[in-house]
Amino acid sequence: MAEDSPFTVDADWLQQRLSQPGLTIIDASWYLPAQKRDARAEYDAAHIPGARFLDQDAVSDSDAALPHTLASPRHFAQYVGAMGVSADDTIVVYDGPGFFSAPRAWWMFRVMGVFQTYVLDGGFDGWKAAGRPDTAEPTKIAPSVFHADFDAARVVGLADMRRIVDTGESQIADARGAGRFTGAEPEPRAGIRSGHMPGARNVPYSALSENGRLLPKDRLRKVIEDAGIDLSKPVVTSCGSGVTAAAVTLALETLGHTENRLYDGSWTEWGGLSDTPVVTGPAAAGPALAGKE
Repeated sequence: MAEDSPFTVDADWLQQRLSQPGLTIIDASWYLPAQKRDARAEYDAAHIPGARFLDQDAVSDSDAALPHTLASPRHFAQYVGAMGVSADDTIVVYDGPGFFSAPRAWWMFRVMGVFQTYVLDGGFDGWKAAGRPDTAEPTKIAPSVFHADFDAARVVGLADMRRIVDTGESQIADARGAGRFTGAEPEPRAGIRSGHMPGARNVPYSALSENGRLLPKDRLRKVIEDAGIDLSKPVVTSCGSGVTAAAVTLALETLGHTENRLYDGSWTEWGGLSDTPVVTGPAAAGPALAGKE
């Protein structure tokens, strides 16, 4: 395991166990259009031996109007079972840069009851740069039965989010970049207002890692506390569409913070509605939990 987090593994750990029974490796890469990377094409060209590809769009709820909406337990179980994944497996997920979309897969498996799930520090880009083995050979898959044990309490819906913003009963950690959070930069999706929820704090996912590796605990704590988040109080994580919010969730859990939930609709839902409050500029001064001091 990686030295500083119980939820990450390093490349040495994984390479030593590539052929170990019960270990499942998953390429969970997904990219924004601006990144100009094709996750599936990259996987087909080269992946860690034995890795399976998890399509972040295909595993989402296909009936939802929002991108990357968490699938029902039944759909998730069918999708990953067809990949040959069992809930009894030890699962290692990775993406290209190391700490972008892999935490979303980590979070999905955990919310479906698989807690022996880990993120590969450094990602596949770091794996390749170190000259570690990769292959273009398709991974042989035997479908499996996946039993999901869904924890709905870890997911926040719109009605809950409205109440949280109104009451300040939980802190909000927004993983988007500072420009999008303040409203200085437009949202990448058409029709979405710029800015953030009243009371939210900005914890950009990119500030939580360095060279694709999760920051050590002392630095993680500083990033999160400097953003105005009190680690002794509940937190809801959010981002653009629910993907990078999970990076903040992983960072919180690494620091021992377990009273956290993820707003799955995130800014695409909130900023796309006409009746939700939106503010611009830096995060407001003062405690992140209004009325809780």
